[in-house]
Amino acid sequence: MKLRTLVIPAKIAHTATVLILHGLGDSGHGWAPIATALAPLLPHVKFVLPHAAVRPITINQGMRMPGWYDISSFDFDRRSEDEAGLSESVKQIEELIQDEIASGITADRIVLGGFSQGAAMSLLTTLTTSTKLAGAFAMSGYLPLATKFPAAANPANKQTPIALFHGTDDEVVLMRHGKTTYDALVGWGYKVTWKEYDGMGHSASEEEVADLARFLKGIVA
Repeated sequence: MKLRTLVIPAKIAHTATVLILHGLGDSGHGWAPIATALAPLLPHVKFVLPHAAVRPITINQGMRMPGWYDISSFDFDRRSEDEAGLSESVKQIEELIQDEIASGITADRIVLGGFSQGAAMSLLTTLTTSTKLAGAFAMSGYLPLATKFPAAANPANKQTPIALFHGTDDEVVLMRHGKTTYDALVGWGYKVTWKEYDGMGHSASEEEVADLARFLKGIVA
């Protein structure tokens, strides 16, 4: 199933695309205000905000809601991972990337990122896709299926800039899980940066968005 998207067009000639993947229970509309705030700083960028498919989520009593994959438990150390859901979402995200390439935007002008579940998907897709991207970012996220790496990685994005942002007081994806992902990526030889925000919970801050803008300017200026 092809993902529906919310698109914020470039203000001037479109020469780069940034895809932002939302968190669990949200939609692309939830990130429209941030994309709109970034747009004047990056007028040549088109922002693509996909809507995840609706699926039952175990931790929410099986309630159906937008999600990139199922989550069985809040316990990161013991829970089983929804490999089928993750794989399905990777393919859908890759399809959106290929749509941008087909429209005339080269892969090295495409950035993939997201928040929470969307951050997890951006990292998993970046590490496994054969498409060489301009960059990737993860806000309040972690790498799912981490035990399969580095063996499962495609080398295409080994030198692609990856930025990780995380709040010290994140109560959903604890900062230590984000830091574990950072340490793993460094150990595997990826070009990754880490920025933490004192007192920030599972959310985004103005400082974080400003840092994201600087990261994007640095790779798709």
